[in-house]
Amino acid sequence: MSQEKLRDATLVFLIKKTQEQVGEICLAMKKRGFGVGRWNGVGGKVEEGETIAEARVREAVVESGIKFESFNKIAELSFYFPHNSSWDQKVHVYFCDVWQGEPTESEEMKPQWFLPDVLPFDLMWPDDRYWVPEVLAGKLVKARFVFGEGDIVQDQDVWSVDML
Repeated sequence: MSQEKLRDATLVFLIKKTQEQVGEICLAMKKRGFGVGRWNGVGGKVEEGETIAEARVREAVVESGIKFESFNKIAELSFYFPHNSSWDQKVHVYFCDVWQGEPTESEEMKPQWFLPDVLPFDLMWPDDRYWVPEVLAGKLVKARFVFGEGDIVQDQDVWSVDML
């Protein structure tokens, strides 16, 4: 499972801070395509000729209607799907706490605000329960996940880092 074959993708979570802690996080229910029926952030794959930063902005605007003003990288997640390697990807994850507008429903996503201690993990990607609590606690994270068929996490490593 080599890093060089992974395609890049982005994932952005809007957050509202309370006393420098995440007080609320906006998740979006995926309405179609890859990950349908799951709560997640907004984002998607980096297109050919596009930078990660350009993809992050494009996907976030298209899926949420928000003009993002700041991004803080919080994680790099490598996903492997041995049964379908075309899904293999390295996801660059960001928090955004400064934006213009309000999240609005799109053809692809329906946003909703959640308190960090009551996230709907049963309706999120199975890997989220391993790394999301870490970033909500203020840690920077790198992780590797291997998924089997049926989106079962077969193997995982999550570790804190000093910088991304």
